[in-house]
Amino acid sequence: MVERTRTFHELHRSGCFVIPNPWDAGSARLLAHLGFQALATTSSGIAWSEGRRDHGVSLAEALTHIRAIAGSVNVPVTADFEGGFAIEPTAVAANVADATTTGISGLSIEDSDRDASNPLFDFTLAVERIQAARHAIDETKTGILLTARSEGFIVGRPNLGETIRRLVAYAEAGADCLFAPGLSSLQDIGAVVRAVSPKPVNVLVGSGFATVAELADLGVRRISVGGALARAAWGGFLAAAAEIAERGTFAGLGRAVPFAEINRILG
Repeated sequence: MVERTRTFHELHRSGCFVIPNPWDAGSARLLAHLGFQALATTSSGIAWSEGRRDHGVSLAEALTHIRAIAGSVNVPVTADFEGGFAIEPTAVAANVADATTTGISGLSIEDSDRDASNPLFDFTLAVERIQAARHAIDETKTGILLTARSEGFIVGRPNLGETIRRLVAYAEAGADCLFAPGLSSLQDIGAVVRAVSPKPVNVLVGSGFATVAELADLGVRRISVGGALARAAWGGFLAAAAEIAERGTFAGLGRAVPFAEINRILG
């Protein structure tokens, strides 16, 4: 694990890499087979695999999934650790310490509790939560990479100035990487990269609004896809199943990955 964590830090020092998001051991192994240098879990993908809404998985369940994914591949894995499964900094720290035992090389902490009326944590509390996560990681001496997320653009508070204010504060609080999911303007992404430089920035891509080359030109270090690959998989599944249910035909199954190919990759 130490070597993977060292590799993960090294990936953030220059260039730009894509870190796709598996939701179980099988999807993780398939992505590693394609040559991706690192992977990230997805809270939504994991929840859907359990028949739940996003953020519907308990801490214990999340730790089980994260451990299974990290243990299934030989590349670094960073965990979508939601909001740390707690509000108060001391509880966040305890949960982060537990997460560091799962074999991960990184984890992310959000600044939202999904309360529709007030979705972002108070600024001071949000900073204290990142400080607590940083302290917990340092105490374990695992060196795993801490990503701090500001959720304004995906929880109905799309304020670039406030997002940058928070990300800068999280960087100062000890975050190794900064992340504002929901940004889709190249101009806004460039502003975030400049504001937190030289610390690396992760950008979430869930559609075709940008290419790897375009984001790399802006100075983005890391690109993730969140639940988008899981949605793509569910899309193929639902389309094929709907054809059977509604038309009684099976043409969609003919477009599936060959049985032998999956068996070959998974060994």
